[in-house]
Amino acid sequence: MLPRLPILLSIAFGLALLLAPLGLDDWRLSQLAQLLTYGLFALSLSFIWGQVGILCFGQAIFFGVGAYVMALVTLGKFPMLGDSQLMGLLLATLAAGGVAFVLGLFLFGGRGITGAHLAVVTLCAAVVIEIAAGRWAFIGGYNGLCGVPPLTTPWPREDIYLSGLETYFLVFGILVLVYFLLLWLTQTSFGTLLAAIRSNEERTRFLGFDVTIAKLFAFLLSGMVAGLAGGLFAAQFGFVSPQLIGFALSTEVLIWVAVGGRGVLLAAVAGALLVRWGEDQLSDQLGQYWLLATGLLFIVIVVVAPRGLFGRVLDLSARRKS
Repeated sequence: MLPRLPILLSIAFGLALLLAPLGLDDWRLSQLAQLLTYGLFALSLSFIWGQVGILCFGQAIFFGVGAYVMALVTLGKFPMLGDSQLMGLLLATLAAGGVAFVLGLFLFGGRGITGAHLAVVTLCAAVVIEIAAGRWAFIGGYNGLCGVPPLTTPWPREDIYLSGLETYFLVFGILVLVYFLLLWLTQTSFGTLLAAIRSNEERTRFLGFDVTIAKLFAFLLSGMVAGLAGGLFAAQFGFVSPQLIGFALSTEVLIWVAVGGRGVLLAAVAGALLVRWGEDQLSDQLGQYWLLATGLLFIVIVVVAPRGLFGRVLDLSARRKS
């Protein structure tokens, strides 16, 4: 493969998203903005799974916490905080990070939990929190919360609600910022430490590095990104429900990242866009059998392409290795 090909393809992918408004109407642009929100969510899991080697089966916990906090703030459930969307997004990010920090302390503190045990514990946590959310009346119980206000401008004007084009560029801009932040982090000495932990955690600990703190910080950062995606989701879809915080969505994001390529951040985003778009197409064409077809495709892709569909062609580190 040509050394510069991953760079050229990454730039082409970014330009395609940047120029997408030129060829899409307002409705399709809104759909693409929603897909980018899922891409941001996938980015959070790719960072913790692909870069650190932590397979989290409960990533939707942080996404759901962000979505619920955004809904509660903008619906005025916390009068002392106001109903600002900026405050909602900020608190959604911080609250999800706080939950990730507490869960990370439990997972990585002491002797720590790794591998399949960590996956099982996070899966169980997602199930338990989904059930608890469904029985908590303050956050709407099983019906969730409806009527979450759409995104608005922070300054006064005649129509304060963002158009489809404005919403798209807002979500696109956030996605680009978070992507470059995480990409930069993976290329620092801290990123090297995370890669060492992924390669051999015990050896890294033996060399004197504080593995627990590094994993905890990475987990917290991943949770904050997922919470930000959840906050954007709540404003775009106008509702939140316990399904956002549970096992089903946690499994979906695993599929997006695995199909795209868990070891490459941009590949995870591309995987989320492809799978979500493909699910819509299959559900239209195959009716009730679309889920079966999606599962079979996922199995084939994981077996045939273990690095994902885009893991090799978008791997920017391949040029440095060559």
